[in-house]
Amino acid sequence: MSTERTSGRSQRKPSRRGTPPVFTHRNLPLLLLQAREGVFAHFRPILHAHGITEQQWRIVQALLEEGGPLEPRQIVQVCRISSPSLAGILARMDELGLVARERLPTDQRRVMVSLTARSRALAETMAPQIEAVYAEIEAHIGSELMDRFYATLDELIGVLGELPEPGGE
Repeated sequence: MSTERTSGRSQRKPSRRGTPPVFTHRNLPLLLLQAREGVFAHFRPILHAHGITEQQWRIVQALLEEGGPLEPRQIVQVCRISSPSLAGILARMDELGLVARERLPTDQRRVMVSLTARSRALAETMAPQIEAVYAEIEAHIGSELMDRFYATLDELIGVLGELPEPGGE
């Protein structure tokens, strides 16, 4: 089925099987996933070479960027990893010596997750390779587009964050 693009909206031609459902917008979630995959494909070989998964790397980066320990619920929010998945990922990272988990003395139900010297060394080793990929991407698409894209993503994230939660009031 062919689609004509006009900004974010699409004009679909009827298929041979009948009239398709009427959608006036292009599939934004799918486009974002395709863009993510297109970008991340350039970083994945570095992660594989260092034996770290995408989710583990997101957690390492989040802890580095936050500059200190985070609670699992904060990691879930920042890294967009489901809570049940995070439990297994953190357990594996703990086994690998990439994170340390420590219960708060004031509330034994709460746990703080922090990076270990091993994960900090790993990030330091990977940093030049990661930065080289960013430089390649920027050289290919141009610094203006890169800057606009960052600004657009920041704006989109901010504006969407102001919307009420789905199903909420």
